[in-house]
Amino acid sequence: MQASKTRIFYPLIIIFTFFTADVFAQKESYIQLLGKQNRWVDSVYHKMSRKQRVAQLLFVRAHTNKGKAYEDSVGQVIKEQQLGGVVFFQGGPVRQANLINKYQKLAKVPLIITMDGEWGLGMRLDSTISYPYQMTLGAIQDDNLIYKMGQQVAYDFKRLGMQMNLGPDMDVNNNPNNPVINYRSFGDNMYNVAKKGIAYFKGMQDAGLLTSAKHFPGHGDTNVDSHFDLPLLPYSRSRLDSLEMYPFREAINAGISGVMIAHMGIPSLDNTPKLPSTLSRPIITGILKDSLNFKGLVISDAMEMKGVTKYFPNGEADVKAFIAGNDIIELSENSDRAIGLIRKAVRHGSVSAAEFEARIKKILTAKYWAGLNQYKPTALTNLSQDINSDAAKALVQQLSDAAVTQLKNNKVKLKPFLKTAIVSIGVSSPTLFQMEVVKSFPNSRIFIINKDAPAIEVTNILNWLKQYQQIIVGIHDTRLRPQSKLDYSSDVKLMIADLASRKNTAFSVFANAYTIAGLPGLEKAGSLLVCYQMSPDLQQSAAKVLSGRLKPTGKLPVSVNAFFTTGMGL
Repeated sequence: MQASKTRIFYPLIIIFTFFTADVFAQKESYIQLLGKQNRWVDSVYHKMSRKQRVAQLLFVRAHTNKGKAYEDSVGQVIKEQQLGGVVFFQGGPVRQANLINKYQKLAKVPLIITMDGEWGLGMRLDSTISYPYQMTLGAIQDDNLIYKMGQQVAYDFKRLGMQMNLGPDMDVNNNPNNPVINYRSFGDNMYNVAKKGIAYFKGMQDAGLLTSAKHFPGHGDTNVDSHFDLPLLPYSRSRLDSLEMYPFREAINAGISGVMIAHMGIPSLDNTPKLPSTLSRPIITGILKDSLNFKGLVISDAMEMKGVTKYFPNGEADVKAFIAGNDIIELSENSDRAIGLIRKAVRHGSVSAAEFEARIKKILTAKYWAGLNQYKPTALTNLSQDINSDAAKALVQQLSDAAVTQLKNNKVKLKPFLKTAIVSIGVSSPTLFQMEVVKSFPNSRIFIINKDAPAIEVTNILNWLKQYQQIIVGIHDTRLRPQSKLDYSSDVKLMIADLASRKNTAFSVFANAYTIAGLPGLEKAGSLLVCYQMSPDLQQSAAKVLSGRLKPTGKLPVSVNAFFTTGMGL
């Protein structure tokens, strides 16, 4: 019965997305709109004082999981300073919609409401849908599915009362140990990153949502998290032009509305000591705006991060970010101080009057394009149902099915009625993967192996498994974010190597693809699926492959080691 329901949903998704694309195809893009006179923008601009104009540059942090006092303090800042926008973080969707309505009432010019939604609302909010991580999407061969996801994410954002998504991530993750990008990237192939990123943002923009490619000029080959210190990108200008900047250049040519700047030291582009790219006029104005001809919104990464405040404290970073060419200064440590210091810089001619006017009007034009010139409060009725629709859930399953990648399948021929062991490693209770696989292998038994199981337990289970004619193994990462290395004990890793050497064993990896490199011996497995993350949908997808109901079509988006390289997939 469930299967027939699923078959019904797919046409509905196609009808909805093509209809939406057709509707929004008639609408001018934000970039196109920037080149035209706009009466609403001019009228709002001329009614503002210089202080109010400067305030449009500032976007502040908001949460709905920190209590009423915190919410009220943010509201007071909005009321007093009349800022340009708000960036939401953790909380719940209905609480957030309520608070958006409250904050918009306090603003004389409607606020741009934004959030990091690289995998949709679920990146920040409880009780909402999480789409697959971008590395998982990087395995998908049908970019139209990612376009559809972009449209659905745009619907979810707009339904909550938001106008901008701080995504997609268009970094080329060519460092497997990258502590901050990693699975947030579409992979290590710059062409694939560009294609996937463009499909995603076009879906969002065609459905009326502002977007932001990040983190320019490319944060994928760093080993320092800019939340805690300033990463160094020590490469030549020609390397950065040809590799890191490639997806951003393609996104700009495809009409992306916004670009977010990374906090990185890049001596080949600006050799000022300890200067983050966010504060560099040669990088932002010289390269991004002038050389790459980007006309849209330039957004700083969070100005409260140590990668910028460590070397430029007390509001100096905010002024430098403004002078460098950022249109939106995100999450200043002190927005009131920033407004005062930027006003002073404008008075002293640090930025020409014409450039200042153009940048404020750029923000106002974004508000106009997003429909804030005719602002309406968010309707709360049926909100949870609308952002958790059956069509959206079916799309998540479609994306998951399309991502599963078969790296090996040269020895194992699973048969439904043989005596089968279904093993999940790295967990403490039966998994959805096991529950689904059991349905196709009725003569089976479930085994659970904790990630730090003692040697004696591992030995006993290995001996027990010798009784079984075929073994199906799931390798699981239960951590909130799928890191590059599994936190398994050495005994458990040795157990995986032992099982991989047996001819009757099929593996499915529900973890970051890079983790395979830290499991020596897995390359000997007769059957190996990589499923990228431990989501319910990908566990369902793997079960479908193992039972013969789904042909895996994904291709590996990153090079794991010498055995498994970018583009592999049977």
